Amino acid sequence: MSFTASMSLHVAIVMDGNGRWATQRFLPRLAGHKQGFEALRRIVRVCPTRGIDTLTVFAFSSENWGRPADEVDGLMEMLANGLAKEVPQLHQDGVHLRFVGERNHLSAKVQKGLQQAEELTAANQGLHFNVCFNYGARWEIAEGVRRLQANGEAISETALDAALPLRPSRDPDLIIRTGGEYRLSNFLLWQAAYAELYFSSLLWPEFDEKALDAALHDFAQRERRYGKTSEQVRKGS
Repeated sequence: MSFTASMSLHVAIVMDGNGRWATQRFLPRLAGHKQGFEALRRIVRVCPTRGIDTLTVFAFSSENWGRPADEVDGLMEMLANGLAKEVPQLHQDGVHLRFVGERNHLSAKVQKGLQQAEELTAANQGLHFNVCFNYGARWEIAEGVRRLQANGEAISETALDAALPLRPSRDPDLIIRTGGEYRLSNFLLWQAAYAELYFSSLLWPEFDEKALDAALHDFAQRERRYGKTSEQVRKGS
């Protein structure tokens, strides 16, 4: 199967391995995050040419606050600077940018930058780009429950699904994790129910268009049954 701009795939990525990439090169960990930012820029640029209409990335988890303070501070500064530098180009390219995660612990500067980026790109009809920042899947599920309770709604599977912060983006078709680890690490646990999983040994700064194409080629060989039998899928029933 070849992937074209007429297709509509939702790809989610756990961008793992920035720190290890830097350590292997005797560089500060932040140097790895900077290279990881460049890798993300490459992938965002080519998504529309690969039939990907929605991209969701795990940029900073709620557990990452436990990392060394200088690394966390550097990541926050990188986010603030990246918003100022990259959002105008993303807007020009028609990207619809959203940030999913808990914002109360972020600085006023970062919160304002997130809001301004979302407002600027809200009407864009190109790539839907979700950045999960200060995010955890357990937080997301709990937040969905809080929303239902605040509205006085009964908790059901359908209602909770609609209340999750990642909505209205649909569930991902493919979840990619780089860095050679084989776990989801509290990422999109609800939405991953029927996603295909692909694990790459490449560290995230090494992940490029060729690596993305390899993941998509592997995905194209999968049979997605959603609980049905292979025979039912082939018959379209």
